[in-house]
Amino acid sequence: MNSPAAPGTDPPRPVVPGGETAQTLDRGLRLLHLVADAPGGLTVTEAANRLGIGRAAVYRLVGPLAGHGMLRRDAAGRLRLGAGVLHLARRAQPLLAEGALPALRRLAEQAGATAHLTVVEGGEGVALAVVEPSWTSFHVAYRTGARHPLERGAAGQAILAGRSGAAGPVSTAGELQPGAYGVAAPVLGVPGLEASVGVVALAPLDAEAVSAQVLAAATAIADALR
Repeated sequence: MNSPAAPGTDPPRPVVPGGETAQTLDRGLRLLHLVADAPGGLTVTEAANRLGIGRAAVYRLVGPLAGHGMLRRDAAGRLRLGAGVLHLARRAQPLLAEGALPALRRLAEQAGATAHLTVVEGGEGVALAVVEPSWTSFHVAYRTGARHPLERGAAGQAILAGRSGAAGPVSTAGELQPGAYGVAAPVLGVPGLEASVGVVALAPLDAEAVSAQVLAAATAIADALR
């Protein structure tokens, strides 16, 4: 039996597992995903149609999400992601790097090349974590935080391949740095993450052996982050 509420306070709301609160949360998260997948944003009507709910229900979702900076409405009234999403993404990046480091260390030592985890940020590839091999005399110095277009270099091209479901490794030569060779593969199966893992070296790599090592690292990182 519930105790009566103290004078001047609202009675506690009953928690109903799987009830209205859970449904609202699910719809709000689905709305965020829909907006994230729409480069030009969504109108309230488009969002309502895709969610299968009324416009009024979408407005009720937009209010608190906008209040927390997760959504915003542009000058044309279209729904777009807010800066709050970037804040969460930045807070999550150290956790991603930490989860990937064991596989990156193993890859760097096996391949004798600099290993890296690259993620998508602002339409570019960003090196989130970098591990250099311990036993080589020379290796590529690849700076954490380095950015490059997704269309250039093995890391970015692997991410683009992953968007179409291709899991195979990608090899490039001299696209980001003259004389550098890269092999990378997408990290697949982690919701909300677009990333690749790869190596870069100053000499041609054994494509068959290194490709297998990179694919194993991509699988290990995906397992660690799921």
